[in-house]
Amino acid sequence: MDAASEVEQENGFAGKRGAAKIQERLQKRHQARTDDSDRRKETKENHSVAEEKLEYFSSTFNTERASIEQLLSSCSGAERGVVSQRLEEATAKTAQLKKFLNDSVLFLTQYELRQAQAALQKLQTSLAETREEALPKKKFAFRARSKAADKVASSASDSPDGATAAGTVKVDGAAASEQCGFSNIDSEFLTKTSEEIQNRDVLLTHLTNCKVRLFGSPSTLHLKHIDSCEILCGPVSRSVFVDHCRNSTLAFPCQQLRTHNTTDTQVYLHVTSRAIIEDCHGVSFAPFSWSYPNLEEDFNVSGLDRGRNNWSQVDDFNWLAAGTPSPNWSVITEADRKTNWDPKN
Repeated sequence: MDAASEVEQENGFAGKRGAAKIQERLQKRHQARTDDSDRRKETKENHSVAEEKLEYFSSTFNTERASIEQLLSSCSGAERGVVSQRLEEATAKTAQLKKFLNDSVLFLTQYELRQAQAALQKLQTSLAETREEALPKKKFAFRARSKAADKVASSASDSPDGATAAGTVKVDGAAASEQCGFSNIDSEFLTKTSEEIQNRDVLLTHLTNCKVRLFGSPSTLHLKHIDSCEILCGPVSRSVFVDHCRNSTLAFPCQQLRTHNTTDTQVYLHVTSRAIIEDCHGVSFAPFSWSYPNLEEDFNVSGLDRGRNNWSQVDDFNWLAAGTPSPNWSVITEADRKTNWDPKN
């Protein structure tokens, strides 16, 4: 074979090898496009499934939550037997809703999970508050009276028609001694002794510009419609409920605190669980610092853990932004904390 023939043959082999390489590259490119298309299709299908799961979760969760809220609302004004039955049903539904949320954690985003958890916690709190108010451990009444009313109490109780003392309100026919409190009073200094409030429910309502000292360990404390007051209370063995309070200073130890519709109020707190606020603004917290004789004894009566105080751990049901502090509450700086609890100051 001459040199020209050898060159031509080599060129022919080279051309075949080049064509084969080009064909191989084209096949790889086609396969890559096919794989990419399959991945896109799979991603789209997975996204569609996730959206369907999320839509089902949101629809089911919100429907069940609304059903439980309706049950709790229907307890107002109902007979005790009916209330008990509805609360039992609401408790069962809440447990089922919690299980449904736990089973759905894997496909929920962190934001969706936090929202659902906050909604569930709010529901559990509403259930506890409804049970506390609708089915208290005791039937009770409260006496809401000023010092002047105290002076006429004995004569009023001796009246022929059985009229109650001035300022006394009875609930469900219960004895007035089973709850104590003050109501509809303006600009007075009010006190209750340990003997008067020990293990009882205390209700303070519609007080304006008053200073209140509650010595002892009540079972629960309810504060409603409080304006420009200073209210100091000994250890509360269970819950403190605050509603529609403004421009006031409060101090108490308790097991749990629920605060609603409250503005520009300072709370000096000892709480063994966590404090919860809702629809509040300008609420500030500091450790409980009021002291009086027999305080340690009242702590023992209440059963509260003296060494456990979560005063600065506050949950705001109106603020769900993770990692960002709620603008509705703050911590009172040490320089601004009240240390002089003299009732005349």
